[in-house]
Parts: sequence; structure tokens; C-alpha cells
Amino acid sequence: MPFDGLRVLSLESRRAAEMETLIRKQGGDAFVAPSMRELPLENNPEAFLFAEKMLAGEIDMVILLTGVGTRFLDKVLAARYPQTTLADMLRKVTVVARGPKPAAVLREWKVPVAVIVPEPNTWRELLAAIETRAERRAAVQEYGKANPELLTGLAARGMEVTSVRVYQWELPEDTGPLREAARRLASGQVDVTLFTTSIQIPHLLRIADEEGIGEQVRAALPKTAVISIGPTTSEALLEIGIAPDMEPTHPKLGFLVSEAAQVSHAILARKTAHGR
Repeated sequence: MPFDGLRVLSLESRRAAEMETLIRKQGGDAFVAPSMRELPLENNPEAFLFAEKMLAGEIDMVILLTGVGTRFLDKVLAARYPQTTLADMLRKVTVVARGPKPAAVLREWKVPVAVIVPEPNTWRELLAAIETRAERRAAVQEYGKANPELLTGLAARGMEVTSVRVYQWELPEDTGPLREAARRLASGQVDVTLFTTSIQIPHLLRIADEEGIGEQVRAALPKTAVISIGPTTSEALLEIGIAPDMEPTHPKLGFLVSEAAQVSHAILARKTAHGR
């Protein structure tokens, strides 16, 4: 069963137009409110410290968490070093890619990948994938917010960890749509909420609090069909006391929307029957 007119909220930013099209093709009344933008850090001391350690032979494993972050790191280092420096350095160490996106960048650069972390690509799968590795000096390219569970897990194995943050998330320059999304949630005008990354959750709540409707939004969200793209996003929802109703079989936008369309009516019917 498609959405059949259900009011579907998405907080997708980079692929907002594609998300709106996908929802409408499934019969949803789409409202897409971009919730974040990626900003390179104005000052990148961690990136340059990483390069210095790599050149000195002080790192033997590099863990790349995102394709976007990998490219940002390359651009940052190219401001101080020759253009191919990052790729050249990576060829001399063990490289771990958290899923297909950083792996695709590495293939493009002809950098061998020792470990590709399987879906759903969380810190748990990453730690399991490198459990038998002998390397003890790791650098982790972070992806906008810190991943303390991963860093703690690496340190617990006796690894010396260098954190490399190369970009950060900020609110969009135009927060108008996100404010409207918060108002629609607070007033019960949303049936389905799609979350495609964990950062969307604190940004939505930050704006809701600024609007003075934070409690209403927190109360309204569980009454919608809450769809999470995967475990990392689901964990962020659980941290604020909201259990997601569904994760797609694959963490892709197309799967997310089509599978949400199939189950949202049943989810809402169940919640109505239980008085939620």
C-alpha cells in the first residue's frame, strides 16, 4: 500500500529534491525541510597533525568513515602538501572503509582497502571487522559528530587513537523550513517522519526549543510513524526516548521510502488502537 495521502516529513538536506520526488511517487504529501549543512572546519589542526604522524610513520591504520569526509580531508591537506599526498600516505598503511562510499573514493584513488565494514556500517560492525588485526596505532576520520563508542572501543583494545575531524554539521543557512517542520509536528500535521541521519534529530529539537515548542514536538514524534534509515540513527532516537517503528532492509533512500510506504498505515493504525 502506498502512502495514499499521508503527510510525510523528511529532514533530508543534500538530496532533498530526490527525497521529495520519491515520497510523491509513493502517494505521500511530502514536506522536506533541510536540517543541516556540512562545513569544513575553519582551522584543521587535527588534519595536519594526522599528516605529520603519517609522514613520520606513527600511524599504521586509517579508518575512513565517510566518502565526503575522505574528500574533505584530501582537500585540506592539499592546501599544505602536494595534491596526491593523502593517497600516497594511505597506500603505506592498513586502510579500513566504513561501507561503500569511502571505499568508492579509495578505488578512484587506486588505494588498496584492507577492510570494508559490512552493513549496517555502525561502530559495532567496524570493531568486529578489525577484531583480529594486529595494528595498534589508528587514525579515525570522523564525520561531523564524534563517535565516542568507536573511539572507546578502539582504546579498550589498547590502540593509540588519533581523531581526525575534517568537517562539521551546522544548521542550514535558511532555517525557515525546519521551523515550519517543527510547527507541523507540534500541531499534529505530520503522519510519517523519515530520519536519514542521526544529526537531524538534535537539529530538529534545537529549532523546536528555540520556537518554544520543544515539549510538543517530543510528544508528537512518537505519534507519527517514525522511520529510521539504520541503527546509528535509531540509537540517536532511542537516546531521546523514541523507538523507531521501522528500518529499511538496506540503508538507502529508495528502500527507506518504498518500504515506509508499505507499512506506515499499519503502524499508525496500531498506534491509534493503543491510544498513542
